[in-house]
Amino acid sequence: MSMIVPVRRALLSVSDKTGLVDLGRALAGLDVHILSTGGSAAALREAGVPVTEVGDHTGFAEILDGRVKTLVPHIHGGILARRDLPAHMAQMEAHGIAPIDLVVVNLYPFEDALAAGASPETCVETIDVGGPALIRAAAKNHRDVAVLTEHAQYEAVLASLHAQGGTTLAQRRSLAAAAFARTAAYDAAIAGWFAREEGDALPARLTLSGTRLQALRYGENPHQQAALYAVSDRPGVANARQAQGRELSYNNINDTDAALDCVAEFAEPAVVIVKHANPCGVATASDIAAAWPRALACDPVSAFGGIVAVNRVLDEAAAEQMAAMFTEVIAAPDATEGARAILSRKKNLRLLLTGSLPDPAAAGILVKSVSGGFLAQSRDTGRIARRDVHVVTRRAPTDAELRDMLFAFIVCKHVKSNAIVYARDGATVGIGAGQMSRVDSARVARWKSEAAAQQAGAGASLAQGSVAASDAFFPFADGLQTVVQAGATAVIQPGGSMRDAEVIEAADAAGIAMVFTGLRHFRH
Repeated sequence: MSMIVPVRRALLSVSDKTGLVDLGRALAGLDVHILSTGGSAAALREAGVPVTEVGDHTGFAEILDGRVKTLVPHIHGGILARRDLPAHMAQMEAHGIAPIDLVVVNLYPFEDALAAGASPETCVETIDVGGPALIRAAAKNHRDVAVLTEHAQYEAVLASLHAQGGTTLAQRRSLAAAAFARTAAYDAAIAGWFAREEGDALPARLTLSGTRLQALRYGENPHQQAALYAVSDRPGVANARQAQGRELSYNNINDTDAALDCVAEFAEPAVVIVKHANPCGVATASDIAAAWPRALACDPVSAFGGIVAVNRVLDEAAAEQMAAMFTEVIAAPDATEGARAILSRKKNLRLLLTGSLPDPAAAGILVKSVSGGFLAQSRDTGRIARRDVHVVTRRAPTDAELRDMLFAFIVCKHVKSNAIVYARDGATVGIGAGQMSRVDSARVARWKSEAAAQQAGAGASLAQGSVAASDAFFPFADGLQTVVQAGATAVIQPGGSMRDAEVIEAADAAGIAMVFTGLRHFRH
């Protein structure tokens, strides 16, 4: 049933006036009586659009510096009255209330004020009260009223008015759904701000909201639906500009996010290669072109078809090297024209330009769904410096070993648990990820280093003379002994095991250096 409802009277009250005058002119051309408030009415009147001030319509002027404009029965009664109920219509007639068939409202820019770092006083004054009330009233009564909450909706509704003389029930239901989603997002932003002001990172009622950026072909697998949503303007994959290549997949986006979060940790020029959400090669160097072959050498087999992230502008020299291998995505803050020209030869390669990189120290909430709910936790912003490590063995690490240990521990933070990372000279040489046993992760990392050495013709193992990082403590000495057997000369780990003394004794027996951080980096 189409249930076409003509529009005879419309209320236009918008903060963002994009398209307002064109909409007003079109409605006036259809003999629609336009009601409006404050700045919206002034903009329409200046453009020559006939308009009635809400105060003139209701007989009640705006008060309290504009805090109260439309919160009166003559407005809400005209929106909420059900046209199919004689009692409602009789009450409207008795009180001189005219029906309103179209409500066009967008809200005070609270989110913009928040993003701009406005003062608490400004944020409070930017909280809209009347706008959400109008939107919710119109959306509730969508059987009889159409509600527009963004200028992108204007064209379709005007087309319906011209073609059919009114709006359809299907249209009004769709617009109502969008309206309730908008007010929910608005309230979520306000609630989140209040919680942060109170220092409550995980409040009793956590509200989440996102804006769909694009529907994806499918999720992790073809039988799953998926979409990408933005929740903030934080630099990263959600807000990156795609300069070329095929449509991004769910897995592309997930892996690129992991790569960008890792590469953003480094001050030096760095390259991170990710496969299935785990780094398979990480290196720092004097520039990106020098870092690329060092990152690739860690696990060139896994790197094929992987995701690459860099933390500097991508230049021609680096692009030429990367273009020589099949890569799904390259993400960078920017790329030179020459680099873009080189990569454009790879038509399917996605090039993402982020402008800047995510701040690894920025606070935030990570959410993971579970059956019947979700888990929420603060972001892992933990970082270890030289002053934070505690030498627990008879031999202290050399300066070179300590630099590599800190580098490896950063990488460990971005590897799925259990995680073991071997590193040498600012590059990973073996990564063991996601094993149920820490010993097995150490063995996988060693096997990876041996396979990479064999492919490069570089000897028995790249891990010889490396340092090792563990994302959590070694529960037994066997894990420590495994990394020593792989060729590690120094180990960095959180410590905290009941058998720390046994592990330290094994390290001393092997003549290696070991430091404790007191900081764990589980990543599930």
